[in-house]
Amino acid sequence: MATTISHKFRRLARTGSLKGAAGRKGLILGGVAAAALAFAGGSALIAQIEGDRGIPPLVNSEDIQVNGIKVDVSDKTGADARLKAWKEAEKEAWKKLGGPDMPVESIDAMVSSVVIEHEQIGPHRYIASLGIIFDKARAGQFVGGDGAKVRSAPLLVIPVLYSGGVRQVFEVRGPWQRAWAEFQAAQSTIDYVRPAGAGGESLILTAGQPGRRSRLWWRNVLNQFDAADVIVPVARLERQWPGGPVKGTFTARYGPDNKFLSSFEMTAAGDEQLPEMLDKAVQRVDGIYRDALDRGLLQPDPTITAGRLTLDRAFAELRDKLMPQGAPPPELLTPQPIPGATPESVAAGPVETVTVQFATPDAGAVDSALAAVRGVPGVSGAATVSLAIGGTSVMRVTAAGGAERLAAALKAQGWNVSASGSTLRISR
Repeated sequence: MATTISHKFRRLARTGSLKGAAGRKGLILGGVAAAALAFAGGSALIAQIEGDRGIPPLVNSEDIQVNGIKVDVSDKTGADARLKAWKEAEKEAWKKLGGPDMPVESIDAMVSSVVIEHEQIGPHRYIASLGIIFDKARAGQFVGGDGAKVRSAPLLVIPVLYSGGVRQVFEVRGPWQRAWAEFQAAQSTIDYVRPAGAGGESLILTAGQPGRRSRLWWRNVLNQFDAADVIVPVARLERQWPGGPVKGTFTARYGPDNKFLSSFEMTAAGDEQLPEMLDKAVQRVDGIYRDALDRGLLQPDPTITAGRLTLDRAFAELRDKLMPQGAPPPELLTPQPIPGATPESVAAGPVETVTVQFATPDAGAVDSALAAVRGVPGVSGAATVSLAIGGTSVMRVTAAGGAERLAAALKAQGWNVSASGSTLRISR
């Protein structure tokens, strides 16, 4: 877990308030406090994500961040070596950004935080991997001035990991999902929607979800996360022997049809180098999605955001493809008329809200029930309010004539209907 040292704490160290014995005590107390906060935060996190499922993503920052700065510095004390190493890391990060030559004091004034990815402190030596975060308001005039960029629509991220013959997303706290959670996405043109995997998210977003094709199902899932479409970065890890090299194959996919964009391979010398490899892989996958956005491939799928007329047209085209020429349309798409009732008489009835419960063993059952209800004359709206694949789902229907006429219409289509007030339960 990376630790971020704020500008205020660094300023105290620079002014000498942390030098000598008092300084060493301050550093120790600061470390203890940071550890206590990390422990307390971790406990709260575990309480929110029962069963260690998922890792909450970092909050996107508009500041400019450079990661992976390696330092190895010696000095009189470990604390002095640490401060000296931080300044060297700031200079190196500024150089990577392509900033102009300026004194280290000026660079240091633009640094808002130092992220400690990994560190080792000895009596006279400091070895670490650091990340430097520059305040964009101060440093933006020198670096990062790429002008306005076109960003994508909000895209839901489902990071699928294949490891040891098992597919997973949020079932456990996997390294691939962690790499995506820790990715600093503010500088990307892709608007990533990264779930934490808490609560019911781990039950909805599984490794099998990208294989679904039902647009109605995808619409309900994406609406829960305020996303317009989905992307699926896939990582497959293979180990030749325990403790040996780890080969990773990474694939970028997108859309409800799980379309292929590109793939590449990387290798880590061992499990200790695996997190670094995955971080680099996330950056490369982000580059693939940014390139796809530039080529116009990451446009939201119109069949997800389509209205009822477009969906009805799609259902009709699917019916024409599946049914032989001249065959009568299925009862699912062409409901039978209600005996003794005309569309005019139904439309003249009072408009009521009816709750319909229906069994959904699979996603196809959701489509069937919705199409049947929406095809009833007088129905002006029908939407699922609760989805339970393998159980009973619920939809809310706005219908002229109320529950009684809706029940009669569904019975005419061949549904088994039981009524209790304004609630119907239907089944085949």
